[in-house]
Amino acid sequence: MTLSTRTQAPADLFSPAYYQDPHATLARLREDSPVHEFRFPAGDVRTWLVTRYDDVRTVLSDPRYSAEAATWANDEFRAAGLVAAEGTILGRGISVVDPPYHTRLRRRAMGAFTTRQVERWRTTVGQHVERVLADCALRETFDVMDDYAGEVSAGVLGEILGMRIERHRELVSALNEAFPSDPALMHKVPGAFGRICEYAAELVAEKRTRPADDLTSALLRDDDDGRLTEDELTGLVAAVIMGGSDTVRGFIGNAVLSLLDHPAQADLLRSEPGLAEPAVEELLRYDGALSTALFRVTTEEIELSGTVLPVGAPVIVGLLAANRDPRRFDRPDVLDLRREGPRHVGFGHGLHNCLGAALARLEGAIAIPALFARFPELVLNAPRDSVRYIDNWAIRRLVALPVAASPKAAARAAQEA
Repeated sequence: MTLSTRTQAPADLFSPAYYQDPHATLARLREDSPVHEFRFPAGDVRTWLVTRYDDVRTVLSDPRYSAEAATWANDEFRAAGLVAAEGTILGRGISVVDPPYHTRLRRRAMGAFTTRQVERWRTTVGQHVERVLADCALRETFDVMDDYAGEVSAGVLGEILGMRIERHRELVSALNEAFPSDPALMHKVPGAFGRICEYAAELVAEKRTRPADDLTSALLRDDDDGRLTEDELTGLVAAVIMGGSDTVRGFIGNAVLSLLDHPAQADLLRSEPGLAEPAVEELLRYDGALSTALFRVTTEEIELSGTVLPVGAPVIVGLLAANRDPRRFDRPDVLDLRREGPRHVGFGHGLHNCLGAALARLEGAIAIPALFARFPELVLNAPRDSVRYIDNWAIRRLVALPVAASPKAAARAAQEA
């Protein structure tokens, strides 16, 4: 079965219907309004959404589109409270600053994400995946989001960072509150970022007194010369928490649903273990966990694909849209695990490409094939049209994904209900 969204009617941008099926709307915008002006719902702010692959890469690599909204955004954007993490340590974090400051932070952070270090984590990921799969097998019916993807991502992040796993759900809640689309929820944003920073600060303080073999301790050891301030170190840890928690959970969930929707592709993944890594790239392209990158703001008047953007204009790049641009991808609405060709932008592009991309790829390449290998008859355990996505402009994640180990297990569960 191959599902396509092209036949469905486009929905209003960032509406409840849009979050359930963004692809039809994004396809229309790519063709008719590739640099689309609209009113961002939180704050009713004049904003532009970029949807074509080449334009998205341009915005993410051209220094005239700044990540520093605190420096360059217009008064309307600031007044709406849309400057990310304003008033917290993350307000000058690695995701929202430009070079040369960004270069210094990025260099220090990437020192902990060496190829050798990521390979060490392969054992950690594999052990957590096997433990969680065993728990799921005992249940026979389970929710991929909470019982599998959530448990794997929480366990891996907890061990790698050295964080207490019981805080994971609290952090996921904070992440969701940090990027609201509903104007009525804007008051929760400062507190959400504050909670993330507070926990990161606690973790840094704990590892200073009790260092261990984990990423937080490594960041502290690598900074023995004191070139980063305490706030900068805390901000790096907070950025890793944000990038490695709900994003990985969301990607695994989206990937599992995509493969359930395309059983021939799931069979291909089971029969060819060597496809694991290419499959991750295609699944990220097809329906990744990031709908957009964070806001960029123009530092001067710029023309982009025939549209003139004023100084201080907030710009959103549509990663989902770019990854299905037919100008760059053949049959973009088709899931093809053997696909070759242009690189997707599921983790962004340029200087602010996702800090934890290597770890996310590793988790996906192990956790997704392992689930389908352990349960060769895995089936969705709910009507397909009941599967819902969260209402969030930046993150694409399922609310829940109920599955059964086999059709017989689903039937037994239905009889017991």
